[in-house]
Amino acid sequence: MASPSGPIMALAPLAPLELVSVALAAIASKKGAYCPYSNFRVGAAILLADGTLHTGANVEVASTPVGICAERCALAPIVAGMERPELPKIRAIAVSTDIWGPSSPCGMCRQMIREFCPLDTPIYMYGRQPLASNQSYPATIPPEEELRICGEPVVMTIGQLLPMSFGPNDMAKREVQTVAQIG
Repeated sequence: MASPSGPIMALAPLAPLELVSVALAAIASKKGAYCPYSNFRVGAAILLADGTLHTGANVEVASTPVGICAERCALAPIVAGMERPELPKIRAIAVSTDIWGPSSPCGMCRQMIREFCPLDTPIYMYGRQPLASNQSYPATIPPEEELRICGEPVVMTIGQLLPMSFGPNDMAKREVQTVAQIG
């Protein structure tokens, strides 16, 4: 079996109910976003192989680089809560924003996802469909209604979002090369 972030692993496709569950969790988690500076809410949900869902929302602070994105907010406690050498077995990630087209994970989030996910891990990106210029969405929308508004997600794998990525398996290559040079 390949390492968590090594070559492509055969992940079972999500069942329709699993996809709805992870999407609703990402959409609902936006309510926890703290974004007084950008007003750009992001929610994320991570579906583990055992069926559990973990969520996160973006948290901004006045000192911009100190904030945390929703994806890393959801992923870090999963990793931190596991005893080594165990690593999470992630089946899918969903990200939800209030814009259209959906927003993909930022570069830092992509790299963190890459560290703990096989390259074929699907990332489902949801955003609200645009309205006519004289219309606006209500301040709060139930997650089920928002999922209907979002329509079909944009789906890409982490390998597609971060091509030619650097991951844990690259560290092993470096160690082999160093030993060969010394030897």
